[in-house]
Amino acid sequence: MSSYRAEKSGLAADAMKKIQGKWDKALAVEAMSWVSQNTGEPLPGGYDGDMAVTQEWLKNGLILCKLANWVKPTAIKASLLAKPPTLAFKQMELIGLFVDFLKKENLVQESELFQTVNLYESTDMPSVLFAIGALGRTLQKENRGFGVAESQGKKKEWTDEQLKAGQNIIGLQMGTNKGANQSGLNMGKSRAIMD
Repeated sequence: MSSYRAEKSGLAADAMKKIQGKWDKALAVEAMSWVSQNTGEPLPGGYDGDMAVTQEWLKNGLILCKLANWVKPTAIKASLLAKPPTLAFKQMELIGLFVDFLKKENLVQESELFQTVNLYESTDMPSVLFAIGALGRTLQKENRGFGVAESQGKKKEWTDEQLKAGQNIIGLQMGTNKGANQSGLNMGKSRAIMD
């Protein structure tokens, strides 16, 4: 986490440990190698999937925007990628442009996206890694991604006879209504006719 923030304690510290426990070093090495290969940006020397090193490498947003332009040329204006930004708001803008690109192009499901602060302030780095992994999984259809390809599913074909046979079955989850009624049920105070 950034040095200007107070250290988390109590439930917040427990929540942060749980989030950071989702970090997968092997996936990070695979994902960042893929990003490096396709953007031309070299990984830091001796990269072993460390979360802090990954955050520092991606923090300025330039590499993510280069990745977006590799996926779809001219997705992000070249003028924004001329030099690495040094100002915080410019770095966050580039991260936001990458997330918006993923959302707009429908490359990653909304539930797999991350927020700019998750990367910039390292509040949820596993979500950043999972989003890049989801992008790699989506691009497997074009043989440009990494990891396991998304399942395409199998379409089931049912005959009319099979569909009609299912209508006659009463599932056990439905229970029974034998003997059920509301007799003897009193709710609240009964109405007093004479007080």
